[in-house]
Amino acid sequence: MVKVHGFNKLTLLDYPGRLACTIFLGHCNFRCPFCHNAGLVLEPENEPVIPIEEILGTLKKRKGILDGVCITGGEPTVHKKLPEFIQQIKKMDYSVKLDTNGTNPQMVQDMVKAGLVDYVAMDIKNAPDKYGETAGIAQVDLEAVNETVEFLKSGKVDYEFRTTVTRELHKKEDFLKIRKWLSGSRRYFLQAYKESEQVIHPVYSSYSREQLENFRQLLLEEISQVEIRGID
Repeated sequence: MVKVHGFNKLTLLDYPGRLACTIFLGHCNFRCPFCHNAGLVLEPENEPVIPIEEILGTLKKRKGILDGVCITGGEPTVHKKLPEFIQQIKKMDYSVKLDTNGTNPQMVQDMVKAGLVDYVAMDIKNAPDKYGETAGIAQVDLEAVNETVEFLKSGKVDYEFRTTVTRELHKKEDFLKIRKWLSGSRRYFLQAYKESEQVIHPVYSSYSREQLENFRQLLLEEISQVEIRGID
């Protein structure tokens, strides 16, 4: 079974429209330098482990208070037994949101078709030509990433795309390319970068709300809903 390294028992933010909890899994196939979960990505074996029984017990007790469960990481889809874990959650009639970088399109599709996932939040790291730099690895399987994008755009599950925006990695021309790539998408969020002690490589900075709003206006020409998160 998967190993759970973090459990936020209540969130009003992670699952749009639902009172939810968030489950954090370790390991990731990316090394995004601006990632704020460094421990989960770089050294998950050193992170505390929360017994699955404890998680499921809490969910059972809180049924009727909570109505959603977010699965995040790390990258949840690197775990082969993720569908089995979610199946146990679905038996309690929770709605499940999956956070993913989109590199395992087959697992995402299989879980959606099996009714295990109700909402997918997929990270769009950058324009395709800057994906490796932004993801922090030499080779990114862009075909796999794009397959997940196209599957979500097909509308078989509710979804959002989202990009954590930094001054150093994201420019106007990148968002013009992303606009073309995600054209016709339902929902896209620009997330302001935030510094924290858990950032893998803390050398980045955020744009102002006004600058993010300029990007938003560009994106709205091809994407029906674009919003800004994480900035006052």
